[in-house]
Amino acid sequence: MTIRLLCLFLFVATTTFAQEGYKLDFKVKGLKDTTVYLGFHYWEGTYIKDTARVDQQGKVTFTGKKPLNQGIYFLVVKNKKDNSRIFDFVVGKDQQWSLETDIQDYKFKVTGDEDNRLFAEHVELNTSLQKQAEPYIKILRDSTLKPEQKKEANEEFKKIKDKLISYQNEVIAKHSGTVTSKLFLATKEIVVPDPPRKADGSIDSSFQFNYYRDHYFEYFDLSDEVNIRLPRPFYRDKVYDYLDRLFLQHPDTLTNVVDRLALKAGKNQETYKYMVWKCMTHYQQPKIMGLDEVYVNIVDKYIASGKLDIDETIKKNTIDYANKVRKAMIGRTAPNLMMQDQNLQPKSMYDIKNKYTILFIYSPDCGHCREETPKLVDFYNKYKTKFDIGVYAPSIDTSMKKMRDFIKEMKIPGTWVTVNAPRTYTKTYGELYFAETTPSLYIIDNKKKIIARKLSVTDLPDFFEKHERFSKTRANNEKVEPKKTR
Repeated sequence: MTIRLLCLFLFVATTTFAQEGYKLDFKVKGLKDTTVYLGFHYWEGTYIKDTARVDQQGKVTFTGKKPLNQGIYFLVVKNKKDNSRIFDFVVGKDQQWSLETDIQDYKFKVTGDEDNRLFAEHVELNTSLQKQAEPYIKILRDSTLKPEQKKEANEEFKKIKDKLISYQNEVIAKHSGTVTSKLFLATKEIVVPDPPRKADGSIDSSFQFNYYRDHYFEYFDLSDEVNIRLPRPFYRDKVYDYLDRLFLQHPDTLTNVVDRLALKAGKNQETYKYMVWKCMTHYQQPKIMGLDEVYVNIVDKYIASGKLDIDETIKKNTIDYANKVRKAMIGRTAPNLMMQDQNLQPKSMYDIKNKYTILFIYSPDCGHCREETPKLVDFYNKYKTKFDIGVYAPSIDTSMKKMRDFIKEMKIPGTWVTVNAPRTYTKTYGELYFAETTPSLYIIDNKKKIIARKLSVTDLPDFFEKHERFSKTRANNEKVEPKKTR
């Protein structure tokens, strides 16, 4: 090996060694002789990575042997009463740099890191443009003004917004891979082209929707860990918006979409874990009835199977909860219940021959049950004939006296089947149904299939009206095979 080549090798090795870990030097005018923390964003939380002491000149250094995860970080100063966040900055590929600022105006001077220079430049530009936009925003928010009176303000505000977007697009184009560019990409809007015309000359009405859905994550890499370390939960919000707005809200459809998203995020273990966990929790208590099946599907495929590496206690609790939910999901056969009524006679839920059975699990001492039961009685008296409804109402309290008193107090109709749940001839209601809170309400059809759960009593008239219409429409649309002709 020549001396020249040896020197080059030593230079490269020394440079590489020097770049290992991180060394972040700060000089903050107006801050001295205090403790500061190096904080970072992760998922939807903020955490502390390191702590150091600011000297009399406002200087403080954070160092570590291992590189920091890339993302948005911040400094926090410790006060006597609480902790106060000072300013944000980025940690990208280069982690040996210095930053100077003034605690009064936060104009940044960055040395040794292009990523932070861009971030600081954007902060200053954004602050300046916000001040320019304030008078126009005031006009646009004035509800007393007519649209034509806001036209000029709207045009000026758009110019200011376009300046910011133009700057962000320039950073994205020229500084690909920086944390700053990834932050801008998280908010970059999809430009949807005009719809083409079909062969017959008509406009393809579905083109723009399909284009938007297909390109939804064009600027957002689901496998980039930086995106779960941003100051706002862009990742979570984008995934939830994608699932909630762009697909049929049906368990099978959404389960397939979640699988596709998990596959994209799976190139990185951190984003994979984030994606699966967020999708799972999104459907744990879904706003739309029946979508808790998606939750169960995710738990089965990713948690119970061991595909997602999580704490064993959390894993067990998650699986246990999913097993409770799956007991009585919509579309499944409702398990039969047989319990003693107020006359100590066994009464089976399956003996109810009405078109619909409302299973109403309650407690005589439950405050919410005492509010909902009179409403259910009123609903039943008004709609029992119209919708052909029966009620099976297990009281979970062991006291038969309390149940009898409750029947009298609430003026429960004699046509209800009111029973005492502890006096059961089958498995307990808790083993057969997911009813951890009272009251718990299920609606069962004449085929003994669960068609609704977790509805409030006030939702019942609307539910039955819609379900009846849907059932009639489905019956009318059933295709009848044409008769074969010879």
